[in-house]
Amino acid sequence: MTLPGFALLIAFHYLPIGGILIAFKNFGYSGGSFFKNFANSPWVGLKNFEFFIKTPDAFIITRNTLLYNLVFIALGTFVAVMMAIALNELRSRRLAKWYQTTMLLPYFLSWIAVSYLFYGFLSVDKGILNTSVLPLFGIEPVAWYSEMELWPFILVFANIWKYAGYNCIVYLAAITGIDNDYYEAAALDGASKWQQVRHITIPSISPVIVLLVLLAIGRMFFADFGLFYQVPLNSGALFDATNVIDTYVYRALINSGDISLSSAASTFQAFVGFVLVLLSNGIVRRIDKEKAIF
Repeated sequence: MTLPGFALLIAFHYLPIGGILIAFKNFGYSGGSFFKNFANSPWVGLKNFEFFIKTPDAFIITRNTLLYNLVFIALGTFVAVMMAIALNELRSRRLAKWYQTTMLLPYFLSWIAVSYLFYGFLSVDKGILNTSVLPLFGIEPVAWYSEMELWPFILVFANIWKYAGYNCIVYLAAITGIDNDYYEAAALDGASKWQQVRHITIPSISPVIVLLVLLAIGRMFFADFGLFYQVPLNSGALFDATNVIDTYVYRALINSGDISLSSAASTFQAFVGFVLVLLSNGIVRRIDKEKAIF
């Protein structure tokens, strides 16, 4: 029964690893099969990786990628855990299912659909905020797609709004697996709901939290392309706040069409993610061996 899963894992995760070699070549199409073009392409060593180091925007795109992901991990985990606890405390199971479905819905929307939804709110001349909400408070319309300072908050809100409901399900499943005897004993001892959450719920699901955080750390050098490209509508005025490694490489590839640069970017991100997982797992292992992945 597991054979199809293993076959897909090998086909889509292990066989493509050979493509890493393209990052060390000046790959180009000159007719014929892919393997022929690959064999005829000259080796260039680490030259493609200089694309990240020597570009004048290297600091900005690296800073944005890391800081956004740090906020997404910290704030996203907090919101998802709190949502799971709140859902678990609802007495009406029907109401809990309705809330759960409502919070999960954004996860199934593509970033293109989300970008149009945000445009309906943020459009300068027709957006709901500028035409209906801000006038109620006597505030002048805001050029949202030109105000760079506002977009770190908008992007963080968009990410949490889209993914918190999905992550909440994982934590809710972990919470429902906690033995109810713990809560009954705590209630008999006079523990409040907050004390039960603090001393029973959170410690019981902490292995799941640590596991998901470690997995998220492994992708800290990967940015959600749709979030940073589609939602800001690729506005040039916002590049300092929205430009990350993935969007920068995409724009560079449009201009140059260099496949080797794309492969170098992916290899670089994967390598850094691998190192970060090893380091973070090592730290967790020193603190609590049982909560480490390996």
